[in-house]
Amino acid sequence: MRILDKYIITELMWPFIFGVCAFSSMFVGGGTMYRIAQYISKFGASTVVVAKLFIYSLPGVVVLTFPMSTLLATLLCYGRLSASSELIAMRAAGLSFYRLTAPVLITAFFISAFAVVFSETVVPAANEAYNATINTEIKGNTRPKSQEHMVILEKSKDGIGRLTYARRYDETTAVMQQVTVQEFENNRPVRIETADTAVRYDGGMALENGAIQDIVSSDSSRTMFFNQQYLPVENKTAKVSEQKHSDEMTIRELKRAAAKLPDGERKKNAYLIELHKRAAIPSACLFFALIGAPLALSSPRTSSASGLGYSIIIIFLYYMVMTVGTTMGQNGVLPAMLAAWLPNIAALVTGLYLLRRAAT
Repeated sequence: MRILDKYIITELMWPFIFGVCAFSSMFVGGGTMYRIAQYISKFGASTVVVAKLFIYSLPGVVVLTFPMSTLLATLLCYGRLSASSELIAMRAAGLSFYRLTAPVLITAFFISAFAVVFSETVVPAANEAYNATINTEIKGNTRPKSQEHMVILEKSKDGIGRLTYARRYDETTAVMQQVTVQEFENNRPVRIETADTAVRYDGGMALENGAIQDIVSSDSSRTMFFNQQYLPVENKTAKVSEQKHSDEMTIRELKRAAAKLPDGERKKNAYLIELHKRAAIPSACLFFALIGAPLALSSPRTSSASGLGYSIIIIFLYYMVMTVGTTMGQNGVLPAMLAAWLPNIAALVTGLYLLRRAAT
């Protein structure tokens, strides 16, 4: 690495760190601290619990600030070099416009790669711990009052005994909707029961308006219909698997959750969009640098105030396009991948245009 590259990267990293701290403080102060204050006033949360919530909320906030900070750092870096006439000296020494932008773009690429890994490994675990702390240590609940896609697993000596799936479960009324029950012998399905609804009781559940399919062999079965059917549930061996929130899931878990739902359903679209956003939002660091570099280099004597102003405008436009794309994707107007990557595509086109114009 040449001395010039090290110099530009050094000038970039300090504003980047400043941007992460500044934007994180804005997010935390505007949203997280307000929610924590509500937990203190409404539930009397202790200092230890409040500290946990604050720490668990930071990864999700920090990863959102990486693209913003990259844009701000790029504008401030080249703005300072321009204000001290160092860019003029570099151009006079024969360095091309593209050569001057290369260190920032390469650094932005590595920041994007780190942000993608951070968003996939650290953020979901932190969000899950945050929500668990709220439910168990603040509200005193071990699970939500209602949930979608609930699975109850009952084990037997041979392995799986019974697997119960409910499209939705309301704990207040103990009602399960769109229920499927699979019974196994030697880990082989021998009976499948489906019902519109089921009501859970102590030690069992009552299914209503369904059918029983006995699997005699691989190519033979018997089907019976019923108005009501009672099934015992051995609580000691039953394990309830709760559906995580989308921000608590990894990419693999989002794929599994989306695969369970029929095509075109809004919830499935939301899962798929969230899946693609795990890479799209962190990757915006590179696209923001692509916009910031030519914008700063083509505006000599750019001040810090101007750089901050440009950053706010570009960030606002980016998240406005993201909101529109997400809404259209959830409603099925756009494919999930295009909906998630639409802001980055717009940023790429804008950056290439600015880059070409500034170079000429």
